[in-house]
Amino acid sequence: MIIFPAIDVKDGNCVRLKQGDYHQQTTYSNSPVETAKKWQDAGGAFLHMVDLDGAKTGEPKNKEVILKTIQSLSIPVEVGGGIRSLDTIKEYIEGGAARVILGTSAITNWALLTEAIGLYGDKIAVSLDARNGYVATDGWTKNSDTKAADLARELEAAGLKTIVYTDILKDGMLRGPNLEELKAMQEATTMNIIASGGVSRKEHVTNLQALGLYGAIIGKALYDGTIQLEEVVKEDNHAR
Repeated sequence: MIIFPAIDVKDGNCVRLKQGDYHQQTTYSNSPVETAKKWQDAGGAFLHMVDLDGAKTGEPKNKEVILKTIQSLSIPVEVGGGIRSLDTIKEYIEGGAARVILGTSAITNWALLTEAIGLYGDKIAVSLDARNGYVATDGWTKNSDTKAADLARELEAAGLKTIVYTDILKDGMLRGPNLEELKAMQEATTMNIIASGGVSRKEHVTNLQALGLYGAIIGKALYDGTIQLEEVVKEDNHAR
């Protein structure tokens, strides 16, 4: 299972939000590049970056600093947040992003999604952000009437290979991931699933490994020091 250290960028800074609430923000660093290098040096094999301003507005507000970060590393980076056009997808991929994550646009613009998959294949992923099993959109500010498992099956049929599954009610709460929902998603699809939200202790990582997931994103716990990246990466490599 790949461990993805998370860097959420808002106004050019590294921040974390509580349950996706833009009013409950903690700023950890004013340099995404230096933070990314820190996680790389600690053994991170793949980085997860999100443009929070972009997720909320639909426009990639922090694209320059994200591209600068990608180009300063030797490990691959996946990026999401406000990616709602082929031009933006192309800019990120040509700028070095290993994977581009679509969120709201995957639900509201199916034509964009299928065209992106046709052009870039497994470099395209979709973020399924769910609240009580239903998909949320627009930087988690809106709820839809679409069940996450149903959308996952549709995405797989469209040729998608990877999804990032976030349980919003667990995100930033440090209370553990929603193993039941993740297990249900595993059973609903054969796609690669990256779990996001709630991972705060080594045992949470072990529980996700037991589900056979492709990856797990760790954010707040790394910044608060409740998980040491070196330790979980070492254990994960040993588990393989």
